Amino acid sequence: MTEIYISDVIHEDVLADIHTNAIVHVGYGPDKVNYLDVSENIDAVILRGETFTREMIEASPILKIIARHGVGTDNVDIPAASENGVWVTSTPGSNSNAVAEHVFALLLSLTRKIVPAANRVVAGTWAEGRGDLIGLELSGRTLGIVGFGAIGKRVAAIARGFGMRVLAADPVAKAADVAAAGADLVELDTLYDRADIITVHAPLLPATRHMISTRELALMKRTAIVINTSRGGLIDENALVTALTDGTLAGAALDVLEAESIDMKDPLPHNRVPLNEVPNLLVTSHIAGQTQQAFQEAGTRSWSEVRAVLAGNTPAFPVNANELRKVPA
Repeated sequence: MTEIYISDVIHEDVLADIHTNAIVHVGYGPDKVNYLDVSENIDAVILRGETFTREMIEASPILKIIARHGVGTDNVDIPAASENGVWVTSTPGSNSNAVAEHVFALLLSLTRKIVPAANRVVAGTWAEGRGDLIGLELSGRTLGIVGFGAIGKRVAAIARGFGMRVLAADPVAKAADVAAAGADLVELDTLYDRADIITVHAPLLPATRHMISTRELALMKRTAIVINTSRGGLIDENALVTALTDGTLAGAALDVLEAESIDMKDPLPHNRVPLNEVPNLLVTSHIAGQTQQAFQEAGTRSWSEVRAVLAGNTPAFPVNANELRKVPA
């Protein structure tokens, strides 16, 4: 019978369907297994946050597909998968709306000072010092979107509902397509210079690692806010914390961090300033894409990709179709 490894929690309805069709090994909870202990028998992997290495792939003689439960594939050794005839797939668009909405959840939390206001109510200091809780309205502000794919376009649509002006920077976007989405296509440095809020929606590649660092932060307004719900590593966190603490940047909100797979007890280990001493930095725990709707959609689509490949068909959303050296039989 088919054996499938699922790295993290997926939607219960999808999991139930998988259980009726396969033997399931999970990398979480009380029944957690080490992948290498079962790798010889695994036909397919549904992967969320776990890093899937060359060692794991080469220890999997009958593995046919690594189906990412999400969009990014930087946690998969794609060259190793391709060399070993293993499909790698993703679920593009499955969480676009969820992530876009989280951008505005973070943005409104910062601009309307939701967290400190709520904390004062809990502490019983409702009316004390409310003068420092005066917020900012989004209407009339300029939003700069770095990366104008499915998520970036959805962010633009929501921004227009707030009455914001929208700039976009994307090396492969066409000006006409960007204009049709209600935004203006500009160079990256122009976006950094003109935007009141910058939100990043780019893949993590060698060329994009630390694409926002000291130089880029210096181009931004002192009143600017930076948001990253895409991938940890796109922003140089050390430079970001320095800008936040020395007053050259007004605020930042991160849903992703470089240290996610290292030590979340110390989420900014490379900074000398503890997180609780950076009040203008808001961090959430990589939850932007975690809504019930997105969770079910990503699970359903990743399971569909697994079924297609195990039936001998080509998956709908392959990441490594051009690199695959030997298509699994």
